[in-house]
Amino acid sequence: MDHYVVAGNPVEHSQSPFIHAEFARQTGQAMDYGRLLWPLDGFAESVRALAASGAKGCNITVPFKFDAFREGQRLTERARLAQAANVLRFDAEGWLADNTDGVGLVNDIERNAGVALAGKRVLLIGAGGAAAGVLGPLLAARPRAVVVANRTLDKARALIERHAPVARDADLQASSLTGCGSGFDVVINASASSLQGAAVPVSAAVLAEGTLALDMMYGVAAQPFLDWAAAHGARGRDGLGMLVEQAAAAFELWRGVHPDTAPVLAALRARMDAA
Repeated sequence: MDHYVVAGNPVEHSQSPFIHAEFARQTGQAMDYGRLLWPLDGFAESVRALAASGAKGCNITVPFKFDAFREGQRLTERARLAQAANVLRFDAEGWLADNTDGVGLVNDIERNAGVALAGKRVLLIGAGGAAAGVLGPLLAARPRAVVVANRTLDKARALIERHAPVARDADLQASSLTGCGSGFDVVINASASSLQGAAVPVSAAVLAEGTLALDMMYGVAAQPFLDWAAAHGARGRDGLGMLVEQAAAAFELWRGVHPDTAPVLAALRARMDAA
């Protein structure tokens, strides 16, 4: 049986083992999937030990996505753009590092939430690793405009400069949190505000009636953002669908088959509601 894990610190909250067990059952794959808590200062040693044990690959969660990018001997274009990786595949010809966060987000927005991004105005809040992981695939979906708003404007500028070659026809801009504009079609919170229990870092003016407002967090952490969105006439969505969709992209990278995500997302929501 092929072995995979999700590694991070912390990692005990991760829903990935449940998701991948459902994918394996659905597709008839002979694999198992566990969790590993790695020391904050021991990523390189830990991942090498995992590969040496015969594991086929791993998902990487906070705070190791930048480390995973550096350890990758071969990089997908989306990992190269993000300069972070959430998936490693231990190939004999060299470890492959990928970032499936962005394609997971886009698939959740377009397939599960039913919002086509082409021609839309999108606000991306934050310019850290989470935002970097999704900006490339967001631009590939051909929105009309993307504004990256961040507390430190220089960090937002650096992120859009790196992505300018793949912006295509999109108007790609950097902004402060207070001057990012109003009335967006889609607002994505990629900042750490929900994780930290802080207030939503932008004005409610960014929302319009029916705006899709998505927080990458899920569960209790995302609830204040969802309440804020609902209070201003927007359609709130948490990051659970993104979690399942990015896992499906990782599963396909490892196993060569793309699972049906809809029943797994429904089962995961039911599981979390029951908990």
